[in-house]
Order: sequence, then structure tokens, then C-alpha cells
Amino acid sequence: MKAIRRFTVRTVLPEPLRQLEELVLNLRWSWHHETLDLFRAVDPELWRAVGHDPVRLLGEVAPERLARLAADRRFLRRLQDTADDLREYLTAPRWYQSRPGAPSSIAYFSPEYGITAALPQYSGGLGILAGDHLKAASDLGVPLIGVGLLYRHGYFSQSLSPDGWQLERYPPIDPNGLPLTLLRETGGTPVRVRVGLPKGRDLHAQVWVARVGRVPQLLLDSDVEDNDQAARDVTDRLYGGGGDHRLLQEMLLGIGGVRAIRAYCRITGHAAPEVFHTNEGHAGFLGLERIRELAAEHGLSFDEALEAARAGTVFTTHTPVPAGIDRFPRELVHTYFGGANEEADVPAGRILALGAEDYPGGDRTVFNMAVMGMRLAQRVNGVSALHGRVSREMFGGLWGGFDTAEVPVGSITNGVHEGTWVAREVLELAAREVPAAAEDGRGWEGVRAVPGGEIWRVRRLLRERLVQDARRRLRESWRGRGASEAEVSWVEDALDPDVLTIGFARRVPSYKRLTLMMSDPTRLRSILLHPDRPVQILIAGKAHPADEGGKRLIQDIVRFSGAEDVRHRIVFLPDYDMALGQLLVQGCDVWMNNPLRPLEACGTSGMKAALNGGLNLSILDGWWDEWYDGQNGWAIPSADGLATPERRDELEAAALYELIEDHVAVTFYDRDSSGTPGRWLEMVKHTIATLGPKVLASRMVRDYVEGYYAPAAASARAMAADGYAGARALAAWKQRVAKAWPGVAVEHVESNGEESPRVGAHLAVRVVVDLGELAPEDVAVEVAYGRVDDHDALVEPSYLELTGAEAAENGGLRYAGEVPLARSGPFGYGVRVVPNHPSLSGRAELGLVALPPAPHGMTNGDLR
Repeated sequence: MKAIRRFTVRTVLPEPLRQLEELVLNLRWSWHHETLDLFRAVDPELWRAVGHDPVRLLGEVAPERLARLAADRRFLRRLQDTADDLREYLTAPRWYQSRPGAPSSIAYFSPEYGITAALPQYSGGLGILAGDHLKAASDLGVPLIGVGLLYRHGYFSQSLSPDGWQLERYPPIDPNGLPLTLLRETGGTPVRVRVGLPKGRDLHAQVWVARVGRVPQLLLDSDVEDNDQAARDVTDRLYGGGGDHRLLQEMLLGIGGVRAIRAYCRITGHAAPEVFHTNEGHAGFLGLERIRELAAEHGLSFDEALEAARAGTVFTTHTPVPAGIDRFPRELVHTYFGGANEEADVPAGRILALGAEDYPGGDRTVFNMAVMGMRLAQRVNGVSALHGRVSREMFGGLWGGFDTAEVPVGSITNGVHEGTWVAREVLELAAREVPAAAEDGRGWEGVRAVPGGEIWRVRRLLRERLVQDARRRLRESWRGRGASEAEVSWVEDALDPDVLTIGFARRVPSYKRLTLMMSDPTRLRSILLHPDRPVQILIAGKAHPADEGGKRLIQDIVRFSGAEDVRHRIVFLPDYDMALGQLLVQGCDVWMNNPLRPLEACGTSGMKAALNGGLNLSILDGWWDEWYDGQNGWAIPSADGLATPERRDELEAAALYELIEDHVAVTFYDRDSSGTPGRWLEMVKHTIATLGPKVLASRMVRDYVEGYYAPAAASARAMAADGYAGARALAAWKQRVAKAWPGVAVEHVESNGEESPRVGAHLAVRVVVDLGELAPEDVAVEVAYGRVDDHDALVEPSYLELTGAEAAENGGLRYAGEVPLARSGPFGYGVRVVPNHPSLSGRAELGLVALPPAPHGMTNGDLR
């Protein structure tokens, strides 16, 4: 008989062991090895059986074992020490507490989080990054509040059919069996947040709290009795369902998430967030809720509330792939935010305008969540330097009239949380050999002095651990596909802990090119089976359930890797998750990445491999484009710009094969008299010494605090001062400037100086402008100057603000200044008028600029 209801019965721990529950309910255990050691000691065999999940461990451990532990003085001392260590970690001042004037609290919204495999609420890089962000914030003492959804079926578990086709399974998740607690009012009643829906319906959600070290993570769950079945299913699956379903998830995340924060802060006394960080467009509706709050509570108009909310909002875009951005039909968004459901203070028309692609090349029939996120945030960034440049091109239409370089989209390159991704043996080696780097991130150069033999010993140990686990997974996969025990006997000899091991693991959209390595199967076979320099490749990845093309790519890999002659050298490991990811980045010698440049926003798996002593073999995309230096791995030449995708793949695959055969394998197998690869280990040391400080999530979070959170908090405070006088004034000024801007014109430009000026001279520039109804303090008149290309376009120009504003003929104003000629070669300048206000984040914020009607008065010459 099938059960009609599933739930988890929690263990009642003996009083001496009650602190175990305190340890379980704080996810710091997922990156704290001493706490994991304590859980392992509870029952080592059961610990392995439950997949290192402490909640399951305590749920299944025998009462007799608990009774023995409750009387074991040594275990109890160890338990007390571990609990005391956690409390000290949670309360002692850390890096953030030394920063005066920093935001009292920051809200961080993401649709998914990869904290631990035991809390399966992630699908790929976005979630893993969000999890690392929370962990690093905790380690640094940053007062973050994470907000997300609790999916009752998570993403999906992956298996393979007999013919290698991806199969999906959605195992049910009981929150009571996870390291979560329900947020309750002081009287014990569960908190409910409500989001209004059309036709008088409401979407209700309860709020689960996970403790990620010092960071509370609020997860909204719509599976409550107040909802009808359709509403209960809103949080059923991550990235599941159609347009209506996805829109409801994002309304709950953004609007409900803000309301959950308000309840949490009210109940716990936690400081209310001064800054809201939107991790990709999925949570963009949080801005609408904040506008509604400001209008209702402080009497602000929509435009005034928009300025107040924007000032304290940070938006991070994570994809240069248009298909990765949620776009809804405008009519659908109007259905949910208009009509009887419309808020008087947040008109549906204004909402639709925020998400409108009303720029050249945009689709005016859709509502773009990323576009709305950018319009609701004063600070926007991509996740690597290259991605920042790509994003400025991709979204430049929002700031029409400005050159791409001036589009106000910055970048902070992602990082990874070392406690989560670096093998314990590597951490222990670092603590022993380079303690300064291990303790406070200094002295990374000391890695170069670590004996190569020690690094090689640890690398071999990690490779062997990976091989053993891969064999187990491979056997389970083949048995699950219908193979008999006799048919999987070969698995015992699959892979080899002494063979060069390459890892390739990621989601499987087409641009990541899972099967590029199979472009020439004959050549791939020769690489795998080389008599003196063999190579083994471990592959993992999930295709979205609706991505038939991605599933075919997986099937191609599975079929190739199932051939008898190569199956011991190339394997596909199904059900890629955090646990498998940790083994791969720790055990592989080389991390391979071959996306279509520039479609990889960052790609942090290679960072994790580097911290574990692995080398990267990658297309120059994402973070690798930024930090590859010729000695920390290998760059696959990119053929972007060629006419056909097929030709591009052919050329890049050939380059990949050549690198593996003639460089990677040769260096790995070039051994000295002691049997260690000297040159290889020098590259490993160089990689750790140079990349170590850069790729850490702690560096990333510091960059966010200093470059985005602190300035956003200062802007938000300025807007809120004196009853939001700043927001009221800025909104009125923007409306006045936008209305008057058509009357602004550059009427005349002239310059004088030597006909053949030399470096060090100055060029006098005079400009007459008509400001119409605006005053001189409303604008800045600027000269952009510098090197020009063959088409007279300025390249990385400098800017000089002209002064004077003296009366000129016909009611105009004359401005003047002197342009320094600091470099030789082709030189040029241009003139513009832009809005100017101390509360703007930059010149391009309004997207307004007035230029001369034609290249007028231009000085262009060869300067010597």
C-alpha cells in the first residue's frame, strides 16, 4: 500500500547530546571539518550510509548508540568544545565589524542556493555562487539575510536509460527532514506572508529559516493549507512549469521575500536591510514591493519611492545568453499586476514600463526581468571583467546615446568558498606549510617553497579518492540501466589513480559544448589510449528537462564512453551535484572548459580546481580570460568571428587535441629521478600562489561590500534623510530635466592651438550651448578626448568638464577649457552635454545626452 502522506519523525536526543541539534541546525557544518568529524564519530558506518547528511544521521541512529554516547565523557567533551567553537564563530567580531558606517544589514535574493548536497535547492552555477556568497559573508561577519524559495522537489535527480537517455526524477523533500526551522510569531503561530493575485485570490507562504553560519536564510514555501492546490504547487520545483508558474514563483520570491524579511526582523530584532542585492532578474519584483512600502508608509509618489528604492539596490546579471533571462508576455504581467489586483501606489502601467524593451532591437511585446532589475537598481554589475564588457553591449540600449564603455554596468569577478571546495588534505598542507595564507589570506607566495613531493603525494591521494568514488557511481549507473553484476565486472579496473585525469562537469546548454571533445572520435581514442601518456576523462552534467538537444549531447557522450575499448578511460557520471562536484574539482589534474566565447559569464569550477592544485585548460572566457597568465594552465585558442559554427568547432577541437597531446600530457608525464613531474608541480605552485588570493569568495564579498554595498547604503541614507527629502528632490529634478531635455542643444564648437601641436601642449576648446529651460547647475558640458581609431571613434577617452557658463549670443551660454595633449599619434575630441546632479551614480544614469548635430569643429591630427 502506498502512503497517502509522507513526513519525518525527528529523533529525541538524550539531554547530554542536545547540543548536537544546535550543531545540525547551523549549516556551518557543511564547511567545518571538525564538526563533520564529530558527526562521523556518532556512527561511522551509518555516516557513510546516509551520505554524510547529519540530519539523516540523527534521524536513523539507534537509541542504544545514543545512550552510549550520552555516557561517553570523551565524546561529550568533544561535543562541548565543538558547540563552544560554533558560538564563538557566531558572536566574535570579524572583518566587517571593523568597518565604520557599513550597512547595518544587506538582503540577498536568489532563486536558488547551493549550500550543501543535503539541502538540494540548486541547479547549477547561479545557486552554487549564491551559496558561496552566503558562506563567505558569514566568515567575514557581513550581516546578510538570504532570501529564496523552498522547492518541495528541488531541481531533479538524474539517471540514464539503457540507451543513455537522461531520465529525471523528483524525489519529495520534507522540510522537517532538513536542517530548517519554521519562522514563528512570538506566540508560536507560523508566520504567513501573502501576495495578492487576480480575481481576489491570495498566494500564501510559510517561511523556513536555515542558518548558514552567521547568515539567516529565509526560504518561502507555498505548500500550506491556506492555498488551493495550484497555489500550493507554486514552489514545487526549481525552474519548473510554464510562464504563469514561473511568474508566480518570481512574484513570491520578490514581493513575498521582502515581506518575509520584514516579519523576520520584527520577530528577531535583526537590523532591517539598508541594501537589497538582486542576484539575477528572478527576484526583480522586490523593487516593486519596496516602492509600495515607501508610498504607503511615507506618502511618497511612485517616482519618489523609485528613487529611494533604487539608491539602495544592487543588481547582478549572470548570463550573456539572452535565453537565460526570463521574459514574460506583457499581457501576462498586466493580468497579475493590473485590474482589480492593481495597487493604487504602484500602477500597472508603471510596472510594465520598467520591464519594457523599448530600445532599438527590443521586443515590445515582452516584459524583461533583467531590464526591470536594472531600472530598479542604481548599481549593476556582471560577474567577470569580460562579462561586464559583454553586458554593457547587451544592455546598452537602456542608456542610449552613450558609448558602450560608459554604460553603467560594472563587474565583480566571482569567487569560490575555500572551506566548501578545497580538500581537507590541501587545507591541512596549507596550514602546515603556509600558515599565513591559510589563516588570513596573506603570504600566498610561500606556496612556491612547499616541497613538490608533498604536493604530489596529496594530489595522488585525491586522484585515487576520485577514482574509487567514480567506480562506485559507474557501477550503480550501469546496474540502474539494466546491466547484470557480471556485465559490470570491468568497472573494477576502470580509471587509474596514476593516469592524467581531466574533468569536465557543468550544465548542458549548447554553448558549453559538452561534446566538443568528440569532434574527432579517432583522435580522442588515440589520446585516451596513448601507450606512454594515457589520459582519462571524467564527465558529469545535467540537461534541463525540457532541453532535448542537451539530452542528445549526453546520450552521445554516454554511447561513446560505453565502447569496450575506451570505457576504462572516459566515463559519464550521472546525477551531478555538489558532492560529486567536490570530488571532481579536488581529484582532477586538469579542469577543462570549452564554451563558445564570450557566453560563459564566469565559470567558477576552474577556480575550485586551481585551489586544489589542478590546472586549467580552457577557452579564454569568463574569469579565465581575466587571470590566465601563460603559466597557470593552458588557453584553448578561440576562433570566434568565423563564418560558420561548424568551422569554429572544428578549429577549436583541433587546438584542444593538440594542447592535450603535445603540452598537457607531455608535462604531466615528464618525471624526474624521484618520479615527480617537476615542471608540472612548478605550474601548480604558480597557480596557487597567483590565483589563490584572487579566486576566493571572501575577496568577492569584500569587493561587493566596498564597491557596491557601502556606496549603496550611503546613497539610500541620503535619499531617506529628513523624511525622504532627497528622494523627493531627486525625483522632481529628474522629471524636470527629462521634460526639458529636448530643448538642450550644442550650438557651436571651436578650438584653437598650433596646427601641428606637440605632446605637452594644450588645445583651447570653446562651446556654446542652449540649455532651454534648464539652469547651468543642471548639466555638465564635457569634452571627451583621446586616441581615435581609423573611423575617428574615440578609444578609451578622457573627459574634461568645461567651465564658464557665460552669456553668449542668442541667449546661449559659453563654456571653455583646455584639453591636455599628453600623448602622440592620432588624436580627437568630441563635445556633449549631460545631466548633472550630486545624487546620480554617473553621467549615464538618465540615458540623456546632447551632442553637436555633426562632427563640428573637430581637431584631428598627427601629434608629435
